[in-house]
Amino acid sequence: MPASAKKAFALRLDPSLYAAVERLAAAELRSANAEIEILLREALGRRGVSVKRSEAPKRGRPPKEGT
Repeated sequence: MPASAKKAFALRLDPSLYAAVERLAAAELRSANAEIEILLREALGRRGVSVKRSEAPKRGRPPKEGT
């Protein structure tokens, strides 16, 4: 599996819009990218579009054997 299964693409935003996203992300302790993803999911949900989360690779150390 590749390091990141997420789709990467260029997104052009008005600088003031991006600044607002960055402020919101900082307040929520998220990256701007994660905040944009959450905002898109919320907007799609309000329009009745359900987006299932993809199976993300697990992060961190694997559990110790026998625990």
